[in-house]
Amino acid sequence: MYARNHLAARLRAASLGREAQLFLTGPTLSYGGLFAAAERMAGALVSAGVRPGDRVAAQIEKSADALALYLGSVMAGAVFLPLNTAYTQAEVGYFLGDAGPAVFVCDPARESMLAFVAAGVPRLLTLGRDGDGTLADLAARQPDGFAPVACGADDLAAMLYTSGTTGRSKGAMLTHGNLASNAAALARLWKFSEKDRLIHALPIFHTHGLFVATNVALASGCSLTLLPGFDADAIVALMPQSTVLMGVPTFYVRLLSHPGLAEAARSMRLFVSGSAPLMTETHDRWRAVTGHAILERYGMTETNMNTSNPYDGERRAGTVGFPLPGVDLRITDPMTGAEMPRGEIGLIEVRGDNVFKGYWRMPEKTREEFRTDGFFITGDLGTLDADGYVAIVGRSKDLVITGGYNVYPKEVEEAIDGLDGVLESAVIGLPHADFGEVVVACVVARPGAAVSEAAIMAALARVLARFKQPRRIFLIDELPRNTMGKVQKALLRERYCDSFPG
Repeated sequence: MYARNHLAARLRAASLGREAQLFLTGPTLSYGGLFAAAERMAGALVSAGVRPGDRVAAQIEKSADALALYLGSVMAGAVFLPLNTAYTQAEVGYFLGDAGPAVFVCDPARESMLAFVAAGVPRLLTLGRDGDGTLADLAARQPDGFAPVACGADDLAAMLYTSGTTGRSKGAMLTHGNLASNAAALARLWKFSEKDRLIHALPIFHTHGLFVATNVALASGCSLTLLPGFDADAIVALMPQSTVLMGVPTFYVRLLSHPGLAEAARSMRLFVSGSAPLMTETHDRWRAVTGHAILERYGMTETNMNTSNPYDGERRAGTVGFPLPGVDLRITDPMTGAEMPRGEIGLIEVRGDNVFKGYWRMPEKTREEFRTDGFFITGDLGTLDADGYVAIVGRSKDLVITGGYNVYPKEVEEAIDGLDGVLESAVIGLPHADFGEVVVACVVARPGAAVSEAAIMAALARVLARFKQPRRIFLIDELPRNTMGKVQKALLRERYCDSFPG
């Protein structure tokens, strides 16, 4: 009966009948049990008025029931819309107003706070981490078995909103084909099997945690240990009986400080990093401590994963590897759109079954972001070297144009990060009356290190052209990051925007 439902069919067929288990803080759950719970969730959603194509929005804590809601929404032919648990009442109100869901599911503890902004949603239900809530009660009353709604590869399965650091946050529409094809490609490329056990410490309102970690586990039938969030002690304790960890760079930086890491990591076969750039220093230190080379890959909300360093072969620090099978990638001139020679910096454009259908209710914006030959303009700047490795230089919106010269922040950041006493940095452009923009760096020192603005400037003067050198160095305690570890440069630009009054 699952053959008609594209994504659910492929994930269920891959995982059921295996020995895989979903390991939780409480009793373990088989994938058979997970899909049975998903069927009851699907029945509950339909009884609540959800019809094919309706949006099901959810701001809930990570749990097996949350995964069942995701799968149940897909079975019901709905479009699943996970929302960051850190979003405020006002932010949730915007997403509900824009997406127009038929059902909004929230944590029972937040129901009274969110009821006002959810007033326009036909049905408000609750689901707690411990299996409580009105949706859980409704699902418990559903009969076993659910005939999934017929869905094809081009039908919508999910919608994720872009981070919205600049301008209006946009809903990226992802199809059954986008998600199923990407999960299958990654499972093959990274050699996942039913013998694997994945440590899952990522949030599940984001591409990385939901559509990479969860979908790849289901697509391969491997076991999954679901952690509420990052916990270095818990992750190190799980390593001896696990094989794979997927994380953001911050995970690896923090794990390097754990005294038990080297011994625990021996049994692991793969460490994957994404969602933010991995520093070369972290890559090198991890290899020295554990003997493993972290596999860095590159994706985004609109495309799922685009590239990956090889499983077999050189995992080059500072690169995100090669385009995935079935993904076409090219580097183009930001001004003309012409393809650039190997080694030159330009816009990264991709085309493939992984690329989203477009932005929700924004047809003009969708047309702007696609070339006539189907390539999606990612907005990321990068290079393609002679061996075919892709390297990300930064976002096109982060490019600093000072006095007519282009400055790529990553080049300056790498120079700063290599200095003694520096932990990390973020380079931004700020308005300037004479130059249009000038380069500025926000620097975090290592604990106990004596770092000064003058010393950093003097060191950079020896390695960078004058126009690339920061006009100011701001020493700060930490860089602002979103939940996936990406540095939020828009917040830094806003903080220091008046540093050079006209």
